[in-house]
Amino acid sequence: MNIKRYGVEGGVGTGGQKLPFARATEAAGWLFVSGQTPMTDGEVVEGSIVEQSRLAFANCLKIAEEAGYGVEDVVHVTAVLTDARYFSSFNKVFKEVFGDHPPARICSVQDLVVDCKVEVDIKCYRADRA
Repeated sequence: MNIKRYGVEGGVGTGGQKLPFARATEAAGWLFVSGQTPMTDGEVVEGSIVEQSRLAFANCLKIAEEAGYGVEDVVHVTAVLTDARYFSSFNKVFKEVFGDHPPARICSVQDLVVDCKVEVDIKCYRADRA
């Protein structure tokens, strides 16, 4: 089995720090996208949980698309919210992103290393790439 790593040169985190992990890793038809926050050019974009959730998902899906996977290939999401009161609004964005074909997911409330409201990662699968 071959493992392909995307973005192994590392992304850029807050304050321009170089991140020591791949943006995504692909193996046997599976694509694992590293957790994404609502960042643009290494800086957190301020906004509501709705705005931040949309951007975090957009960041994940952009990486997936660069690797040849689409939203229809997402099979699991891990979401971390910093406040339980965000849950309902996050669910609205989740429905907006995935429509009538939602993936499985886990959602928890925790502190994040980055000063934002949400972080998400996605796992995708394509049988034709297995």
